[in-house]
Amino acid sequence: MYFDIEYYWRVLRHVWSLKVWRGRRRMLFRLVFLVPLITLIHSLCFVLDYLFFPGLWRQKIRQPVFVVGHARSGSTLIHRLLAADGETFSYFLYWETFFPSLLQKKVIRGLGWVDQHVFGGPIKKRLMAWDEKTFGKYRHIHDMSLWNSEEDQFVMRGAFLTQQWALDVPMMDVIDLFHVDEMPVKKRRRWLRHYRECVKRQLLLNGGSGIHLSKNPVMSGWVESLIETFPDARIAVVVRDPRECIPSVLKLVEVSWRAKGWRREDYDASLRALTEVSFETFQHPRQVLARHPNTPQIVVDYRQLTRQPRATVLQVYEAFNMTVSPEFDRYLLAQEDKERSHSTRFAYSIDDYELSPERIEKELAVFFDDFAWPQATQ
Repeated sequence: MYFDIEYYWRVLRHVWSLKVWRGRRRMLFRLVFLVPLITLIHSLCFVLDYLFFPGLWRQKIRQPVFVVGHARSGSTLIHRLLAADGETFSYFLYWETFFPSLLQKKVIRGLGWVDQHVFGGPIKKRLMAWDEKTFGKYRHIHDMSLWNSEEDQFVMRGAFLTQQWALDVPMMDVIDLFHVDEMPVKKRRRWLRHYRECVKRQLLLNGGSGIHLSKNPVMSGWVESLIETFPDARIAVVVRDPRECIPSVLKLVEVSWRAKGWRREDYDASLRALTEVSFETFQHPRQVLARHPNTPQIVVDYRQLTRQPRATVLQVYEAFNMTVSPEFDRYLLAQEDKERSHSTRFAYSIDDYELSPERIEKELAVFFDDFAWPQATQ
C-alpha cells in the first residue's frame, strides 16, 4: 500500500513548529505513534486482500463516473441522486473511507451483522448516537453521516493523502492535494494507482459489477490524471455562480477551524490559498475536458439541478449513454418536490474575506458569459 512520506514529514514539521498551540502534543501523538501503527495495519490488510479475495485480481473498473466542480455547487446533491440508483452504481459510504482494505470492510460488515441479528444492535445504536452528536449540528450546512455516500478521496487517508489534516490544522498553504495534474509523472501515477486499488476493492465489496460513482471537489485538479488512469471515465462538472459558492466554502472551512479553537490569524494564509485554488477549480476541468472531446462529459448547472433535479439526472444519463430504470425514475419523481423546496440556514458573506465580486467576475468572465450570471460590474 502506498504511503506518501513527503507529505507526512511536511505535516509533521508544520505541527512541530506550532509551539504555542494547545493541541500540539495530542496531534504529535497521532502523527508519531498512531499514524505509523494504523498504516502498518492498513498495509498488512491491503496485502491480505489478494490472498483472501482472489476475485480482486480480475476485478475491472468500467466507465466510472466522476462528479467534480467547486465545493458548495450542488455536487453532493447530484451525487446522492445518482447514488440512489443502487442497481447501477457502487460508491463509498463515509465509514468505509476509513478502511481502505477489502478485508477490513468485510470484517466490519460481519461484526455489524452479528451486532444486529444476534444482540439486537447495541453497537449500532451507540454509533448512531455518536453520529448524531458529531454531525447533527452541522447538517444544515452539509448532510454528513457515517452511512451517507461521501467524497471517496477520503479513502486515501490511509496513504496520508487526505484534506482532513488541513481541516484539523489550518495548513492549506503547506500541503496541496489539488494540483495533482501538475505533479511529476511518477508521483502522480503512484497516487492514482493507489486510488485505483481502493476503488477496485469497493467495487468487489459491492458485488463487482457496478459502476464506480465518485464525487470530489478536490479532484477538479485531477481531471487529466483521472482520464489517464481511467481512459473510459465519464465526467460531470457541477457549476454554480462563484460569488455564491466561493464564500460559502470559505465560511464552511472557517466554521470547522473555529470549532477546533483556531483564530482568524491562525488560518488566514490557508484561506488565501483556498481562495486561489477556487478559481482553478472552475478553470481546470474546462481546460482539460476541452483537450479530451471524446471523454463523455456534461456540465450541470446548479440552478437547473435545484429546480429540475429529475430532468438534470436524466440529462446526465443521456450524456453518458446510460438507461434509467423505471424504479429509479419513480424515485426521481418522488424527490422532485423535496429537492425544489430544499433551503439552508447556512449564512455567509463575501465581505468577510479578501475577495471581491469584481475580482471574481474578472477572473471568471467566460463563465459569467456562458451561464448568464448577473454581473455587478455591468
